[in-house]
Amino acid sequence: MPSTQSTSDNIALLIDADNAPAAKIDFIIAELATYGVVSIRRAYGNWKKTTLSGWEKVLHEYAIQPVQHFDIIKGKNASDMGLLIEAMDILYTKDVSTFCLVSSDCDFTPLVLRLRADGKQVIGFGDSKTPAPFVASCSRFLYLDDQKKSKEPEKDKTTAAPNLKGDTKLMNTLRSAVTACAEEDSWAYLGPVGQHIQNQGSFDSRNYGYSKLSELFAAIDTFEIKKRKNGTASRFSVRIKK
Repeated sequence: MPSTQSTSDNIALLIDADNAPAAKIDFIIAELATYGVVSIRRAYGNWKKTTLSGWEKVLHEYAIQPVQHFDIIKGKNASDMGLLIEAMDILYTKDVSTFCLVSSDCDFTPLVLRLRADGKQVIGFGDSKTPAPFVASCSRFLYLDDQKKSKEPEKDKTTAAPNLKGDTKLMNTLRSAVTACAEEDSWAYLGPVGQHIQNQGSFDSRNYGYSKLSELFAAIDTFEIKKRKNGTASRFSVRIKK
């Protein structure tokens, strides 16, 4: 979950309607509310197509502006290019700190990199088949489909730990973050650890089946986690088992 964004931040929500499920719009809007105010809401597609009827049903309910792009030739429309152009217009003309791209299309990777190069946060939403370059380019990426979520309830630590420990990239990310934030006693407060992980690239513990980073660490027997006093409050800390 975001920890540093102000609720006054303006967000631009740009939806590639051809490559995103309308049924997940409530989850998307609820998630973005934790980052700020979604002041720009647009969905791009050829609205004459029956395949977009799901999106048509939710446009008014969520105050999303439909942007029409006809097919240039059969099977090929200009929606992607239209979204890209408007994203750049917003970048230069609007006071927006966060962009949200809802798509599973890798073609948007250069756009994400450009937005981030200008200091913008980019939140991505897509299905589990979204190409890795697009996922990695986002500040944070969340999966929308049930295929990814089917991994969630691995709450039995003996079952979850081997699966998670087999993910080399995940383990390297967690270890390096704990090591970088550890104090002299080898314990690291979870807040700085989470920020360190987020600074490295797209990451969200929910994509591994855990609603909180503390739960993810607790599921892996490579780490120890406990609450420690920090002034008058108690905060979670984590360390690599010796």
